Amino acid sequence: MRADDGRAEQAFVTALSAASRYRRFHVGIRELPESLLRRLTEVDQDQHVAIVARTTDGSGRIVADARYVRSSDPAEAEFAIAVADDWQHLGLGRTLLMRLMQHAQARGIRRVVGDVLWDNRPMIDMVKRLGGRFAPNGSGAGVHKAVFDLA
Repeated sequence: MRADDGRAEQAFVTALSAASRYRRFHVGIRELPESLLRRLTEVDQDQHVAIVARTTDGSGRIVADARYVRSSDPAEAEFAIAVADDWQHLGLGRTLLMRLMQHAQARGIRRVVGDVLWDNRPMIDMVKRLGGRFAPNGSGAGVHKAVFDLA
């Protein structure tokens, strides 16, 4: 992810189905507000690490976005992933999450966590397949906290 990826990131999010946008952002949005778009694209690749997958057809279209942001606890980071609807169920999310965890571990992060909606079955299954667990989440009944211990 680069700072000049604003247009590509907005196009990626706008092209997601309403269900995919809701699963990623946990609110109903059609496009990213300018302030959120800046936060998602102006990353320092240290405290906020973001990687994207792009098509190889020359368009450079973003088809997946994965990131983590370090929390106030330097040993923990929060992750989030979104995959374009027509690229889901191909292992792309799994691959990006594994790369994120390897990157985090190499930088001394011992735990990555992420909020997962209770009905996001593909994400719940992926977390379990990758050895993650679920912990109570204080933010509400409809959200699980996925936890990966990296140490």
